[in-house]
Amino acid sequence: MKHHIIVKFNEGVQVEALLEPIRSIFEQTMTIPGVRGLELKRNCVARPNRYDLMIVLDMDPEALPAYDASEPHRRWKNDYGALVAKKAIFDCE
Repeated sequence: MKHHIIVKFNEGVQVEALLEPIRSIFEQTMTIPGVRGLELKRNCVARPNRYDLMIVLDMDPEALPAYDASEPHRRWKNDYGALVAKKAIFDCE
């Protein structure tokens, strides 16, 4: 399945400066059994009603609980949660 994390950061957050540190955190999820792929997609249209970033993990559905309990997931939430204005989670085949 594809696990999408779609993020709108708070106004004034320099998204470009966060991309590599965020990628570094999510690359660590690749050690979780069943997690096979990672993509970060930056929004290419600068409008206030657009989200800024989409993180896509390709994983087995059974890997989701391990991902939720993982250190990279905790660090993502702890280190970047205060910078996030809105977030949507979307899972699909």
